[in-house]
Amino acid sequence: MTKIIPNALVNTMLKDRSVRTSITKDSFLYFFHFYYAHYVKYETADFQKEIIHNLEKSTTENMYVVAFRGSGKSTMVTTAYPIWAILGKQQKKFCIIFCQTRTQAKQHMMNIRTELEGNDVLKKDLGPFQEESDEWGSFSLVFKKHGARITVASTEQSIRGIRHNEHRPDLIICDDVEDVQSTKTRESRDKTYHWLRGEIMPSGDKNTRLIIVGNLLHEDSLLMRIKEEIVNGKARGIFKEYPLIDKNDVCLWTGKYKDEKDIENEKMKISSEVSWQREYLLRIIPDDNQVIYPEWIQFYDELPGTGHKGYRGTYAGVDLAISSKDSADFTTIVSAHIYGRREKRRIYILPNPVRQKLNFPAQVDLMKNFKTTQMPRRTDKLFVESVAYQEALPQMLEMHGINAEAVKPKGDKRTRLSLTSTSIKSGIIKFPRQGCEDLIQELVGFGVEKHDDLADAFSLLVNSTLDHHANESTWIFSFIGGDTVYYTDYVDVG
Repeated sequence: MTKIIPNALVNTMLKDRSVRTSITKDSFLYFFHFYYAHYVKYETADFQKEIIHNLEKSTTENMYVVAFRGSGKSTMVTTAYPIWAILGKQQKKFCIIFCQTRTQAKQHMMNIRTELEGNDVLKKDLGPFQEESDEWGSFSLVFKKHGARITVASTEQSIRGIRHNEHRPDLIICDDVEDVQSTKTRESRDKTYHWLRGEIMPSGDKNTRLIIVGNLLHEDSLLMRIKEEIVNGKARGIFKEYPLIDKNDVCLWTGKYKDEKDIENEKMKISSEVSWQREYLLRIIPDDNQVIYPEWIQFYDELPGTGHKGYRGTYAGVDLAISSKDSADFTTIVSAHIYGRREKRRIYILPNPVRQKLNFPAQVDLMKNFKTTQMPRRTDKLFVESVAYQEALPQMLEMHGINAEAVKPKGDKRTRLSLTSTSIKSGIIKFPRQGCEDLIQELVGFGVEKHDDLADAFSLLVNSTLDHHANESTWIFSFIGGDTVYYTDYVDVG
C-alpha cells in the first residue's frame, strides 16, 4: 500500500472521512489501495495499474481482460470496481455481475457481502445496505443511500426487462462465464455468444458498460470472437491480454515472482503442463485427442483458376445424410481444384462447401446441379461415400451421365481424417481465406463438435483424390501408435 499511497496520507485518510472520500472518489487506484489494502500483498505490477487505469478512465468503454491465474483480475474488476463505480465519480446505479453457475453467483455475492461487513471503513463510507433475493433467483445488495444496486446472477438465468427503480443495468460484468467444457462444441459456444449479444447487452442502455474477465479457452470462444470483432472493426472496446510471461520472456509481476525459481515453484503447484500453458501463459491448448491443429491450416488469397497450366481438374467429396429431419446429419459437398503432378501437387479447397438437410430425390437434384455448374469438365468427378442405401446414389448419377465414383470408407472417421493431416500441415492442401469457416471448425474440433459431416466429405475428397492419381505416384505410409498417419516418402513411379 505504501508504494501507491504515502503512509502520512494513509493516516490522514483514516482519520478524516472527507479527505479519503474526496481522494478515492476520483481515483480507483487510490480507492483500491486504501479500502482493499489487505489484498495487496505484493508490489503492484504495471499491468495491474493498467487494468485499474482502464477501469477508471471511462464510464462507457467496453473492456475485455484476459490475465493469468492469480493475477488479481477478479479482485480488481469484479469485487472492488463495482463498489467504486457506485461510490466514485462514475456514479453507477445498477451493476449486474454474471458467473457461469448459480452456485458461483451465490458464492461471489457472499464474498462481496463479507467484504462489506468486515471492512468497517468501507461499510461506513458506503452506508447501510440490505440483501435481497429476486424472484428469478439472483442475489442483490441494495444501497439506499446511493440509490444503487449490485446484482449477481448466473448465465442460466433470464434477466429480460430487469431494472432497479428507473435504472436499467449501466454496468455489466461477466467473470469466467465459460470453461473448458462449455467451449468444447460449436453449439455451446454459439449459445454463450448469443446469450451475450441477444439477451445481456440489450438489457442495458446506450451508456451501459460491458466488462468481461476470463481466459482464452478455445480458438472460437466468446473472448476470441470478441477479439476478432475488435480487430476487424465490428466491435469497440479495449482487449488486453496479460500472460505471466510475455512473448519476450519477461515476467509481468516481478513483485510476486522475483526470479525463475519463484516461477518454477508456481509451476510445480499446477496439475499439468496443459493447465500451466492455458491458465498462466494464455495459450490455447487443444485436447490430447486433437487430429488437426489450427496452426496447421494454410490459406490462399487468390485461386489459380482453371486456366492455370497446372490445373488438373475439379473434384468433390460427398457425404450423404439418410434423412432430412432436423435430427439427421447434413448432406455435404466439399470440392477442390487440383494443380500439378507428383510432389508439386496442390489441393485448393473451394469456398462455400454445401451443407444441407435433404431427402434422396433432393440429393440427386443437388448432385446434378453441382456437377453442371461447378464441375464442367467431363473428367471432373464426384466421390460419393458408399454405405448402405447410399450405394444407390452413384448409380443414379451415372444413369444421368454424371461422373460419380462410389467410395467405400477405409477405417473409422478419425483414421480417415488423420490420413489428411500431413498434407494439411505441409501446405499441400490450402484453404480459402474466407468461406470455409465451418469446415475448418469441424476439422480442428473433430471429436467434440456436434457435427462432422463437412470433415467427412473433406476426408473423402482428399483421400480419394490421392488414390485417383495413384498411377502417377506412390505414397509410403508410416503408422505411429496406430492412429496418426504420416507421409514419410514419395516415390515417383510415373
